[in-house]
Amino acid sequence: MADRSEASAFLRGMRDGAPFLLVVLPFGMVYGVIATEAGLSLAEVLGFSVLVIAGASQIAALQLMVEGAPAAVVLATALAINLRMAMYSAAIAPHLGGLPLGWRALVAYFLVDQTYARSALEYDRQAGMSLGQKAAYFLGMAMPVCLPWYFTTAAGALMGAGLPPGWGLDFAVPITFLAVVAPMLRTPAHWAAAVTSVVLALALWAVPFSLGLLIAACMAMAVGAAVESMQETRATR
Repeated sequence: MADRSEASAFLRGMRDGAPFLLVVLPFGMVYGVIATEAGLSLAEVLGFSVLVIAGASQIAALQLMVEGAPAAVVLATALAINLRMAMYSAAIAPHLGGLPLGWRALVAYFLVDQTYARSALEYDRQAGMSLGQKAAYFLGMAMPVCLPWYFTTAAGALMGAGLPPGWGLDFAVPITFLAVVAPMLRTPAHWAAAVTSVVLALALWAVPFSLGLLIAACMAMAVGAAVESMQETRATR
């Protein structure tokens, strides 16, 4: 039987994750429509969402597939976009790394932008949370963020071209990342990486197969790491 404090943390996670539905729902619909227009069946759309569960890389991969990009380019671009998950994992490991292997695998599966960003903030604010409470809060966050993704992508696939263009659901993609990234720009390294990625992505927009995005992502991580290293060097002097 779950500890009452862990149940409370789970419910608090669900409550804190609920506002993300405002962007998760239209984002999922957008992906479902794009996937259908790209020729994917309903089963393929759902399979893509369940196995990858990363909207930005799913959309980027689909666009490249439609453009006829080589499989290696599609995979490299999707992996580059999702490299941030490795950084999320490293950042959240001190909080959830003590869980049993099965629970860590579940956390890894549900580790997306929204669950990481909000959970990291909660862990900083509530320094006295136990391991069980932290895990419960994270999984509570995942309920309104990750599970609706499957249903909305399926809904978008079913509606397909019948989705009214006046709805303008494409706003959800940039809004999602602005809502997640903005609170995390707290250090010079974060700002340096963000500015580098924006500048290079815009400068390299004409590179075939969206390889400019891959270059921008790699350079942004390198610049962010360099700035952070410089700060640490100065701090030790």
